[in-house]
Amino acid sequence: MFDGTTLNGWRTFKNLPNDSWEVSDGTLHCKPFNENGENKRADLITEEQFENFELELEWKISPQGNSGIMFRVSEEFEQPYLSGPEYQVLDDLNYPGEVKPTNMTASNYDMHVAEGKVLKPVGEWNLTKIVVNGNSVEHWLNGNKVLSYELGSADWQARKDSSKWKEVAGYGASARGHICLQDHGNEVWYRNIKIRSL
Repeated sequence: MFDGTTLNGWRTFKNLPNDSWEVSDGTLHCKPFNENGENKRADLITEEQFENFELELEWKISPQGNSGIMFRVSEEFEQPYLSGPEYQVLDDLNYPGEVKPTNMTASNYDMHVAEGKVLKPVGEWNLTKIVVNGNSVEHWLNGNKVLSYELGSADWQARKDSSKWKEVAGYGASARGHICLQDHGNEVWYRNIKIRSL
């Protein structure tokens, strides 16, 4: 999905102007927020859309950093997170403020907690795998399955109704969509991005 040298196959969500993403040393690099200049920030999405797939990639986060990997993102909504569930990427130990377990790395953001995970320290590479097949979703981290859930199930709906998504009709509802890397204003790197359709 990423050739390591260009942004071929990728673009910003809704083609928004952007100066935060670059290719650097074989990685997709999201630069940190520039306190002294103009910032044109946007999430990065695949040009291609996917339904059932196995996505694997490596990432590392900066101190106090925050990002995420979303899937089945639709551009019919104003922001990617209004449609695409998010595999959270975070500096769990040092992110400022209180962080709920459902908002920590490898969780399904604000919905499901990742269990039994082994997270590498900030600045080291972590290996993520996301498997989506029909309504079934698996989150993997560094070779271990840490979470599985069913989109649209009774459990899913109950969690959605008590989350920040309770009023968001399109959340998790698309059967097909873009893969999205989140620009949260923090520095993050992604590399070795591979996808296999199921």
